[in-house]
Amino acid sequence: MDQLLINLLNGLASGLLLFMLSAGLTLIFSMMGVLNFAHASFYMLGAYAAYVLAGWLGFWPALLLAPLAVGLLGALFERTALRRVHKFGHVPELLITFGLSYVILELVQLVFGRTSVPFGPPPALQGSAFTLLKAAGQGLTLVWGDATPAQCAAAACSKFPLTRAFMMVVALAMLVALWALLTRSRIGLVIQAALTHPEMAEALGHNVPRVLMLVFGSGCALAALAGVIGGITFVTEPAMAAIVGSIIFVVVVVGGVGSLAGAFVASLLIGLIQTLPLTVDASLATLAQRAGLAVTPATPGYPLLKLSLAQVAPILPYLLMVLILIFRPKGLFGTRDD
Repeated sequence: MDQLLINLLNGLASGLLLFMLSAGLTLIFSMMGVLNFAHASFYMLGAYAAYVLAGWLGFWPALLLAPLAVGLLGALFERTALRRVHKFGHVPELLITFGLSYVILELVQLVFGRTSVPFGPPPALQGSAFTLLKAAGQGLTLVWGDATPAQCAAAACSKFPLTRAFMMVVALAMLVALWALLTRSRIGLVIQAALTHPEMAEALGHNVPRVLMLVFGSGCALAALAGVIGGITFVTEPAMAAIVGSIIFVVVVVGGVGSLAGAFVASLLIGLIQTLPLTVDASLATLAQRAGLAVTPATPGYPLLKLSLAQVAPILPYLLMVLILIFRPKGLFGTRDD
């Protein structure tokens, strides 16, 4: 039970990190109609920018300044490059963002090398948020922070890292801030007006291209914020963009393209799908044997039947995406004009 609870929290934390990433991508697509293939590269860029700034100013100023810096770079890219090809349709937009992802990767490898950099959490985020102790014949005992060596010697210890708890808090705060910005603020109303009625918004004196530049830069800043937290929680390396690059598009498709609520639900769902099966060694062959069916190496399809759930866990999100595309192409919360 203690390990199940920790795995559940790990899945929720991973899902909320995916939401931090997919929220920016969803925001850009819903407002601009641009599917940004370089979004994961801005995630990586945020981690490296925070690594550099943390060496000069400390982690907490870097947590604020790195997303701002990456957001400004994203806005500059939209102003100087993306806007020039926007009138030619979606294919040039995809190509230019795809090319940007390679440029960012090569620049990062040129400056920092191909290996990981030592970007760890600050002292305030080191250790465990809480520890679950499970002694033989007793229930679970909750200890805030790290348990002592004596406590872990007398009972099984399951720890939940403080960085993951911080990740969950920041993701939820970001969700509330985005909701408030888009629905309860004047700038949110202007953004929505520029999306649905750009000519009327311009007639009222609003600079629609500047609004779109702000949206693109904000989406890149959200990706960079996820990169800062992901960098201290996992590993800061050039490959981190490729690791999350495909899965965030799965989140967007499953949740519904352009739906922020769909991105949130799909992120949590995929985070749990990726994490919970990792500790399950059962397979279809095991299930068949428990049902009284004989499964041997001579059974047709035995190589597939003997695969454990933990082994197939990495492909489960993609199988879910295939099912969504077959039975509900618009996604869980997506809308489609008839």
